[in-house]
Amino acid sequence: MARREGLIGRKVGMTQVFGDDGNQIPVTVIQAGPCTVLGLRTVESHGYDALQLGFEPKKKNVSKPAAGVFKKANVAPMRVVREIRLEKSEMLQGYEVGKSVTTELFAPGEIVDVVGITKGKGFQGGVKRFGWSGGDATHGSMFHRAPGSIGASSDPSRVWPGHRLPGRMGGVQRTVLNISVVRVLPEQNLLLVRGAVPGANGSLVMIRKSIKTTKAQQQKTADKK
Repeated sequence: MARREGLIGRKVGMTQVFGDDGNQIPVTVIQAGPCTVLGLRTVESHGYDALQLGFEPKKKNVSKPAAGVFKKANVAPMRVVREIRLEKSEMLQGYEVGKSVTTELFAPGEIVDVVGITKGKGFQGGVKRFGWSGGDATHGSMFHRAPGSIGASSDPSRVWPGHRLPGRMGGVQRTVLNISVVRVLPEQNLLLVRGAVPGANGSLVMIRKSIKTTKAQQQKTADKK
């Protein structure tokens, strides 16, 4: 599991911007935060270091147990609550319950990871799900998009585990690693990241500091800050 600071947000959609050199850059617009710190998890108290964040205020249909938790923390009820694991307890310094975390956590040119839930496609065949070529389209082949034979008779007399077959497609968590932040718009709580990210427009995403940046990338980001 990744152990880096991050923000909760919603995917707005895709557009394009132009860089300083005039080149066109495809970007995904993400409404990132503001997130409210709901709690701090430490090794001494909970066995792990984490930051509990809330996103989007919730005014209706707040259950009594949840309302009690928010009241104890002296914060307004939030619609989305997530915990972000951290590597070290020192990374919790500077965070307080009730404090707001905004897009200022990131800087243009910084390398980030984006976690989202892919679009659900429902039950699909092997041609769409795995890119099978299918059978001949003409000459009465009678075999076009069906799976065909899936196992031998005498040996091994079974279907191997993990064999690709039609089934449910999409709707799973995926992470896009090492994409750059093109622009940060703190007044509008927007992040523009290069390329596409998982999920449909309006779906929840998690933007976190990259876990696989090279030393050269880290130095480049530090120089820009």
